[in-house]
Amino acid sequence: MSTVNIKSSHHKTQSHWGGVFAMTLCVFVLIASEFMPVSLLTPIARDLHVTEGLAGQGIAISGALAVITSLTISRIAGDLNRKYLLLGLTILMAVSAIIVALAASYSVYMLGRALIGIVIGGFWSMSAATAIRLVPQHKVTRALATFNGGNALATVVAAPLGSYLGATVGWRGAFLCLVPLAIVAFIWQCLSLPSMESDNARKPQGSVLGLFRVSIVSMGLLACGLFFMGQFSLFTYVRPFLENVTRVSASGLSWILLAIGAAGFIGTTFVSTFLNSRFYPTLILIPLLMSAIAGTLLLFGHSMWIVAVLLSLWGMLATSAPTGWWTWLARTLPEDAEAGGGLMVAVIQLSIALGSTVGGLIFDSLGWQSAFGLSGLLLLGAVVMTFHTSRLT
Repeated sequence: MSTVNIKSSHHKTQSHWGGVFAMTLCVFVLIASEFMPVSLLTPIARDLHVTEGLAGQGIAISGALAVITSLTISRIAGDLNRKYLLLGLTILMAVSAIIVALAASYSVYMLGRALIGIVIGGFWSMSAATAIRLVPQHKVTRALATFNGGNALATVVAAPLGSYLGATVGWRGAFLCLVPLAIVAFIWQCLSLPSMESDNARKPQGSVLGLFRVSIVSMGLLACGLFFMGQFSLFTYVRPFLENVTRVSASGLSWILLAIGAAGFIGTTFVSTFLNSRFYPTLILIPLLMSAIAGTLLLFGHSMWIVAVLLSLWGMLATSAPTGWWTWLARTLPEDAEAGGGLMVAVIQLSIALGSTVGGLIFDSLGWQSAFGLSGLLLLGAVVMTFHTSRLT
């Protein structure tokens, strides 16, 4: 398998930045859709006559469907033009929002959430492969950073926007507000994306899990998985930590969460510069600094100002890291970026689920110090594995 081959047959000179920005809008709507229920769980649960825990499963089901889709979409789509596949996923995103908004029962609500999971899995699986097709090789990192900027912005605004819309137009209205945005993204993609014929005709089929046999791929994905496990074993429990340990007020909590999100957006804006000049050192430094932050939080968890600064730095590093890993994928597997992208989405989603679950069990049983300590150790593991990956290049 001629996988680790940096020269891509899609090496091109023409840039389609309009397509990149159209996809970034799509990413923004997608991430906003994925996390919209977080701030609306109480009214959703009340309206559908279920517990908040059951309403929260709407996020779990989208994650599960994202994993399944990411591993199968390359095979299922076959020779379909990738432009039409992306447009189809954008329509499905609008349909999902409509189904959730009009859901009269819990099962219909979960159907709508399952559909958004399919879009998440499909869209992220193809992001690296699409970036390679839209811009020349040396601008792929910037294109991926732009996609991730849409992700970062949505992460910042989804929860506060969701709660604001929930209070003004109700939770159903909040989901309906996503529909016109999805339609704009669809029209913009129609106009700006070039035709993207499938590569499957010249590629052996069924090679998604086969990619694990390439040592740099298995080593890199393990590093990536450890990174996301480490990140979410701490970050999932930032709110209870701030409320019970740092003892911030409700407004203080909002400001710190906003600072984390804003710092993350700044991080994604500048990370491509560092990745282009010193790729692996940047990829190694991010989890190393985050591990140091986790350790420092153990010492200064009771000081609000120190915690606010540390968590803002965490946000800047953590939000910019996915750009690094998607760039790694585009560089390592330019000929197999679609299959590799599917594998990457599966690894990331499973690592987030595993990290937040194990982190939560430890947080509840052994206390926040143990959960934050685990996060630091997992991130150090990511440093070691990323270093070994760089030696294989």
